[in-house]
Amino acid sequence: MRVLIVDDEVRFADGLRRGLEAEGFAVDVAHDGVDGLWYAREHRYDAILLDIMMPGMSGYRVCRALRDEGDWTPVLMLTAKDGEWDQVEGLDTGADDYVVKPVHFAVLVARIRALVRRGARERPVVIELGDLRVDPAARTVYRGAQRISLTAREYAVFEFLARRAGTVLSKREVIDGVWDADFDGNQNIVEVYIGHLRSKIDRPFGRNAISTVRGAGYRLAPDGG
Repeated sequence: MRVLIVDDEVRFADGLRRGLEAEGFAVDVAHDGVDGLWYAREHRYDAILLDIMMPGMSGYRVCRALRDEGDWTPVLMLTAKDGEWDQVEGLDTGADDYVVKPVHFAVLVARIRALVRRGARERPVVIELGDLRVDPAARTVYRGAQRISLTAREYAVFEFLARRAGTVLSKREVIDGVWDADFDGNQNIVEVYIGHLRSKIDRPFGRNAISTVRGAGYRLAPDGG
Protein backbone atom coordinates (compact mmCIF):
# COMPACT_ATOMS: atom_id res chain seq x y z
CA MET A 1 0.00 0.00 0.00
CA ARG A 2 1.37 3.37 -1.02
CA VAL A 3 0.69 6.38 1.17
CA LEU A 4 1.46 10.09 0.79
CA ILE A 5 2.11 12.18 3.91
CA VAL A 6 1.75 15.96 3.48
CA ASP A 7 2.80 17.73 6.68
CA ASP A 8 5.11 20.70 7.35
CA GLU A 9 6.22 19.34 10.76
CA VAL A 10 9.36 17.65 9.47
CA ARG A 11 10.16 15.56 12.55
CA PHE A 12 6.56 14.39 12.91
CA ALA A 13 6.26 13.50 9.22
CA ASP A 14 9.56 11.63 9.15
CA GLY A 15 8.70 9.72 12.32
CA LEU A 16 5.33 8.79 10.88
CA ARG A 17 6.99 7.69 7.65
CA ARG A 18 9.36 5.36 9.51
CA GLY A 19 6.50 3.91 11.52
CA LEU A 20 4.34 3.26 8.45
CA GLU A 21 7.25 1.75 6.55
CA ALA A 22 7.78 -0.64 9.46
CA GLU A 23 4.12 -1.65 9.02
CA GLY A 24 4.74 -2.48 5.36
CA PHE A 25 3.58 0.74 3.69
CA ALA A 26 5.46 2.48 0.88
CA VAL A 27 5.55 6.15 1.89
CA ASP A 28 6.26 9.47 0.17
CA VAL A 29 6.51 12.71 2.15
CA ALA A 30 5.91 16.35 1.19
CA HIS A 31 6.38 19.25 3.60
CA ASP A 32 4.07 21.84 2.05
CA GLY A 33 0.75 21.88 0.23
CA VAL A 34 2.12 22.78 -3.19
CA ASP A 35 4.55 19.85 -3.22
CA GLY A 36 1.87 17.60 -1.77
CA LEU A 37 -0.51 18.41 -4.60
CA TRP A 38 2.25 17.75 -7.14
CA TYR A 39 2.97 14.31 -5.63
CA ALA A 40 -0.73 13.46 -5.58
CA ARG A 41 -1.11 14.42 -9.24
CA GLU A 42 2.02 12.60 -10.40
CA HIS A 43 1.66 9.30 -8.52
CA ARG A 44 -1.08 6.86 -7.56
CA TYR A 45 -1.67 6.43 -3.82
CA ASP A 46 -3.93 4.21 -1.77
CA ALA A 47 -4.36 6.99 0.80
CA ILE A 48 -3.20 10.55 1.52
CA LEU A 49 -2.55 11.89 5.04
CA LEU A 50 -3.02 15.62 4.89
CA ASP A 51 -2.21 18.34 7.43
CA ILE A 52 -4.30 21.52 7.24
CA MET A 53 -2.11 24.48 8.17
CA MET A 54 0.86 24.40 5.79
CA PRO A 55 2.93 26.91 3.84
CA GLY A 56 2.09 27.49 0.20
CA MET A 57 -1.30 25.80 0.20
CA SER A 58 -3.56 24.62 3.00
CA GLY A 59 -4.75 21.04 3.30
CA TYR A 60 -8.30 22.23 2.61
CA ARG A 61 -7.20 23.65 -0.75
CA VAL A 62 -5.17 20.57 -1.65
CA CYS A 63 -8.12 18.29 -0.97
CA ARG A 64 -10.55 20.50 -2.86
CA ALA A 65 -8.19 20.72 -5.86
CA LEU A 66 -7.94 16.94 -6.04
CA ARG A 67 -11.69 16.46 -5.81
CA ASP A 68 -12.33 19.15 -8.43
CA GLU A 69 -9.99 17.23 -10.75
CA GLY A 70 -11.87 13.99 -10.17
CA ASP A 71 -9.19 12.41 -7.95
CA TRP A 72 -11.01 10.43 -5.25
CA THR A 73 -8.00 8.90 -3.51
CA PRO A 74 -8.99 8.44 0.16
CA VAL A 75 -7.87 11.46 2.19
CA LEU A 76 -7.36 11.48 5.95
CA MET A 77 -6.97 14.94 7.49
CA LEU A 78 -4.33 14.60 10.25
CA THR A 79 -4.10 17.89 12.12
CA ALA A 80 -3.85 19.66 15.46
CA LYS A 81 -6.96 21.74 14.59
CA ASP A 82 -9.62 20.19 16.81
CA GLY A 83 -12.53 22.62 16.44
CA GLU A 84 -15.88 21.21 15.35
CA TRP A 85 -16.07 23.62 12.41
CA ASP A 86 -12.53 22.71 11.36
CA GLN A 87 -13.71 19.11 11.09
CA VAL A 88 -16.84 20.16 9.21
CA GLU A 89 -14.77 22.15 6.71
CA GLY A 90 -12.32 19.30 6.24
CA LEU A 91 -15.05 16.77 5.50
CA ASP A 92 -17.00 19.23 3.33
CA THR A 93 -13.94 19.83 1.13
CA GLY A 94 -13.90 16.11 0.34
CA ALA A 95 -11.84 14.41 3.07
CA ASP A 96 -12.89 10.87 4.01
CA ASP A 97 -11.72 10.98 7.63
CA TYR A 98 -10.46 13.55 10.15
CA VAL A 99 -8.02 12.70 12.96
CA VAL A 100 -6.79 15.14 15.59
CA LYS A 101 -3.16 15.05 16.76
CA PRO A 102 -1.86 13.54 18.91
CA VAL A 103 -3.22 10.13 17.96
CA HIS A 104 -2.06 6.68 19.03
CA PHE A 105 -0.05 5.19 16.18
CA ALA A 106 -1.90 1.86 16.21
CA VAL A 107 -5.24 3.66 15.91
CA LEU A 108 -3.94 5.75 13.02
CA VAL A 109 -2.71 2.66 11.17
CA ALA A 110 -6.09 0.97 11.67
CA ARG A 111 -7.90 3.99 10.23
CA ILE A 112 -5.56 4.12 7.24
CA ARG A 113 -6.17 0.43 6.56
CA ALA A 114 -9.93 1.00 6.84
CA LEU A 115 -9.73 3.83 4.28
CA VAL A 116 -7.70 1.69 1.91
CA ARG A 117 -10.18 -1.20 2.21
CA ARG A 118 -13.03 1.10 1.22
CA GLY A 119 -11.02 2.40 -1.72
CA ALA A 120 -11.61 5.55 -3.74
CA ARG A 121 -15.17 6.78 -3.91
CA GLU A 122 -16.82 7.41 -7.24
CA ARG A 123 -17.40 11.05 -8.05
CA PRO A 124 -21.08 11.93 -7.51
CA VAL A 125 -23.04 12.35 -10.72
CA VAL A 126 -23.36 15.92 -11.99
CA ILE A 127 -27.00 17.06 -12.16
CA GLU A 128 -27.87 18.73 -15.48
CA LEU A 129 -31.12 20.66 -15.91
CA GLY A 130 -30.98 22.37 -19.28
CA ASP A 131 -28.14 24.87 -19.01
CA LEU A 132 -28.10 24.55 -15.21
CA ARG A 133 -25.38 22.25 -13.90
CA VAL A 134 -24.99 21.18 -10.27
CA ASP A 135 -21.81 19.35 -9.23
CA PRO A 136 -22.37 17.78 -5.78
CA ALA A 137 -18.70 16.82 -5.44
CA ALA A 138 -17.38 20.32 -6.00
CA ARG A 139 -20.54 21.93 -4.56
CA THR A 140 -20.72 24.25 -7.54
CA VAL A 141 -23.58 25.55 -9.69
CA TYR A 142 -23.27 26.84 -13.25
CA ARG A 143 -25.75 28.53 -15.58
CA GLY A 144 -24.17 27.80 -18.93
CA ALA A 145 -20.51 28.81 -18.61
CA GLN A 146 -21.23 31.22 -15.73
CA ARG A 147 -20.40 29.95 -12.27
CA ILE A 148 -22.96 31.07 -9.68
CA SER A 149 -21.66 31.88 -6.21
CA LEU A 150 -23.89 30.50 -3.46
CA THR A 151 -23.55 30.40 0.31
CA ALA A 152 -23.44 26.97 1.96
CA ARG A 153 -27.13 27.11 2.89
CA GLU A 154 -28.20 28.46 -0.50
CA TYR A 155 -26.33 25.62 -2.15
CA ALA A 156 -27.94 23.04 0.14
CA VAL A 157 -31.44 24.32 -0.67
CA PHE A 158 -30.71 24.43 -4.39
CA GLU A 159 -29.20 20.93 -4.50
CA PHE A 160 -32.26 19.62 -2.64
CA LEU A 161 -34.51 21.17 -5.30
CA ALA A 162 -32.27 19.99 -8.15
CA ARG A 163 -32.31 16.37 -7.04
CA ARG A 164 -36.12 16.53 -7.12
CA ALA A 165 -36.53 18.71 -10.21
CA GLY A 166 -40.09 18.72 -11.51
CA THR A 167 -41.53 17.84 -8.10
CA VAL A 168 -43.50 20.34 -6.01
CA LEU A 169 -41.86 20.56 -2.58
CA SER A 170 -43.50 22.10 0.47
CA LYS A 171 -41.64 24.34 2.89
CA ARG A 172 -41.77 21.54 5.43
CA GLU A 173 -40.14 19.10 3.02
CA VAL A 174 -37.36 21.56 2.24
CA ILE A 175 -36.72 22.19 5.94
CA ASP A 176 -36.67 18.46 6.69
CA GLY A 177 -34.24 17.89 3.85
CA VAL A 178 -31.85 20.78 4.45
CA TRP A 179 -32.02 21.87 8.10
CA ASP A 180 -31.25 19.60 11.04
CA ALA A 181 -33.87 17.79 13.07
CA ASP A 182 -33.71 20.36 15.89
CA PHE A 183 -34.84 23.26 13.68
CA ASP A 184 -37.86 24.91 15.28
CA GLY A 185 -37.83 28.29 13.51
CA ASN A 186 -40.32 29.84 11.13
CA GLN A 187 -40.91 27.85 7.94
CA ASN A 188 -40.86 31.12 6.02
CA ILE A 189 -37.06 30.90 6.14
CA VAL A 190 -37.46 28.71 3.05
CA GLU A 191 -39.15 31.61 1.24
CA VAL A 192 -36.17 33.81 2.09
CA TYR A 193 -33.70 31.35 0.57
CA ILE A 194 -35.85 30.80 -2.49
CA GLY A 195 -35.71 34.58 -3.00
CA HIS A 196 -31.92 34.51 -2.73
CA LEU A 197 -31.70 31.70 -5.26
CA ARG A 198 -33.98 33.43 -7.75
CA SER A 199 -31.86 36.58 -7.53
CA LYS A 200 -28.75 34.57 -8.46
CA ILE A 201 -29.93 31.73 -10.68
CA ASP A 202 -32.92 33.20 -12.53
CA ARG A 203 -33.19 36.98 -12.68
CA PRO A 204 -29.71 37.80 -14.03
CA PHE A 205 -30.39 35.40 -16.91
CA GLY A 206 -34.01 36.35 -17.55
CA ARG A 207 -35.19 32.90 -16.46
CA ASN A 208 -37.83 31.47 -14.13
CA ALA A 209 -36.57 28.03 -13.18
CA ILE A 210 -37.88 28.16 -9.59
CA SER A 211 -41.64 28.60 -9.55
CA THR A 212 -44.10 28.97 -6.69
CA VAL A 213 -47.07 26.59 -6.72
CA ARG A 214 -49.71 28.45 -4.77
CA GLY A 215 -50.63 26.71 -1.54
CA ALA A 216 -48.28 23.81 -2.20
CA GLY A 217 -44.64 24.87 -2.35
CA TYR A 218 -41.85 25.30 -4.90
CA ARG A 219 -40.80 23.54 -8.07
CA LEU A 220 -37.54 23.61 -9.98
CA ALA A 221 -38.09 23.15 -13.72
CA PRO A 222 -36.35 20.00 -15.03
CA ASP A 223 -35.21 21.92 -18.11
CA GLY A 224 -33.63 24.70 -16.05
CA GLY A 225 -36.37 27.17 -16.85
